Amino acid sequence: MAGEQRKVEPGTDVLIRKVDSHLATLRGGLHGPELELAERLARCLRELVVCTAQASAADRGQVRVAVHYFVLRRESRGRLLSMRSLAAAERVVDRVARQLGRLDLLAELHRDRPAPDDALPVGDALLR
Repeated sequence: MAGEQRKVEPGTDVLIRKVDSHLATLRGGLHGPELELAERLARCLRELVVCTAQASAADRGQVRVAVHYFVLRRESRGRLLSMRSLAAAERVVDRVARQLGRLDLLAELHRDRPAPDDALPVGDALLR
């Protein structure tokens, strides 16, 4: 049985592995709504990575920033870095999905929240 071959960009599988690895770690410590949000964010990020594999470098860069923002979230235990909340990661992923015109992924995250600062590039928004 012959399968369809698709060209995968070099960084695509690395980003997806980072998201999956981080989600696996989160599953050990999160429960309830936080875990559900983490899983939705991971699903959205995977889709963004795949859909921008052949896109411009700028679009791929925005997705890479969102992946790293999600993955670099730290738990506030002991002497580790302060916690970057899933809600903050959600805002970054939401902004990237909007900028890339993927409103279908946005609906997956939340339907009834307004979208502030959509005009700002993701990098500028992260600096705020």
